[in-house]
Amino acid sequence: MSPANDVAHLGHVELYTDRFDESLDFFVRVYGLTESARDEDSAYLRAFDDYEFHTLKLTRHHTTGVGHVAYRVSSPEALERRVAAIDESGCKVQRS
Repeated sequence: MSPANDVAHLGHVELYTDRFDESLDFFVRVYGLTESARDEDSAYLRAFDDYEFHTLKLTRHHTTGVGHVAYRVSSPEALERRVAAIDESGCKVQRS
């Protein structure tokens, strides 16, 4: 399989926000996401008919930004190719 087919789909994204309540309201009221769970620092959100627990993790933070991005890959070999490519770019890879 070619590297173009390695990523099957986006798993989930963590967004940092310094305006947690306003951001949560936006994603629920405007985007129509549903809250799956919440802890002290984060809300876990998903869209209608998502089969995963969450697709967006909204996290309280002193600034805004992307905490992490999780992908699903098409095979174990695809995972190894993507990990190598990400490592080469200087970004950090964490497996879960």
